[in-house]
Parts: sequence; structure tokens; C-alpha cells
Amino acid sequence: MDDLEKRRKKLLYRASYRGFKEADLLIGGFARTHLASMNETELSEFETLLEINDRELYAWAMGDKELPEDLDGAVMQKLRAFKLEH
Repeated sequence: MDDLEKRRKKLLYRASYRGFKEADLLIGGFARTHLASMNETELSEFETLLEINDRELYAWAMGDKELPEDLDGAVMQKLRAFKLEH
């Protein structure tokens, strides 16, 4: 297993066990669907998102709370679109 695969596996775990079920389902499901196709820049952006408090990240992803501009990147946009698809 190379470093990129290890990184993705670690991110999948972190995304799937967020602290409350709704976040686990949304963020974990997103990770299972998109991690394999993310480049290094996107992986770094996703890592940054995973550092955020669970409830706040979930509220931003769901559109319930205004998203700070500095977090409104490609991965967050994909996460918000994923929410609409599922």
C-alpha cells in the first residue's frame, strides 16, 4: 500500500466516524464515493474539512449555516452536491 492509499484509508475512517449518525452517513458516504478520484490538493482540502467540528461541518454541508468563503472550495461544493443526490 503506497502513501496515497494509506492517506485515503485514514481519511475514509475519519469521515465515517464523525460523532453523530447523520454526519457519518453524509460525510462517510461522500468519502466512499469520491476519495478514490481525489487528487492531492483535494485530499488536503478534505483533510481541512475533517478538522472542523462535526455539527458545524454538517450544517455547512446541508446549507443550514452560511459557509465561510475560505472553506468554499471544490471539495465542499462536491460534498454539497452529494447531499442533494442522496
